Amino acid sequence: MSADLKLSDQQKLIRNLHIFKIQGQDKKRRPVLRIIGKFFPEGVVSVDSLKKYLETEIYPSLKGRPFSVLYVHSGVKRSENFPGVSVLKSIYDAVPEKIRENVKAIYFLHPSLQSRLFLATLGRILFSGSGLYAKLKYVNRLDLLWVHLMRDEIEIPEFVWEFDEEMDCHYSTTLDFEEEESSYPRSTVYASPSFDYCRASARCIA
Repeated sequence: MSADLKLSDQQKLIRNLHIFKIQGQDKKRRPVLRIIGKFFPEGVVSVDSLKKYLETEIYPSLKGRPFSVLYVHSGVKRSENFPGVSVLKSIYDAVPEKIRENVKAIYFLHPSLQSRLFLATLGRILFSGSGLYAKLKYVNRLDLLWVHLMRDEIEIPEFVWEFDEEMDCHYSTTLDFEEEESSYPRSTVYASPSFDYCRASARCIA
């Protein structure tokens, strides 16, 4: 489908979707490259257009400085937003060595089990020789992300906050269930504030 759009139109689409954006700083005052996985239009843009966009609009803006990467995986679906291993490898190989060296940390927000398994098995191969895999940090919750990044400087889409809240509800309910199962005697149930909060939220109802 990418062949239906001219290269310039594909680059314009990438820009308008805000897939890649340099925004804010980490706690060490390094710029942050934010990448929203759900915004990636799989099958619509080509590898060449992605490479060209990064070369012309992202790399120059970094100005040769060390930086951190925030990759937001919330809501990503393999059939809709995953470009494929060969595409990822091709883009990675095209990243200049100096840019790779300047990456100090990669924060992977809301990783799925599949993404963890993928990186655990193929990540070392894809990122071999660069040390990038060792810089990868999984972040399960937004609250934990702000330990590393400046909260007021990073724009997080609303759907990511909603995804995070749904995870909070699921996690809280799971904890309450485990607490109830492990309590003694079993007939006694201790309600927790987290369960009350989850029950009050409409997003917790599947």
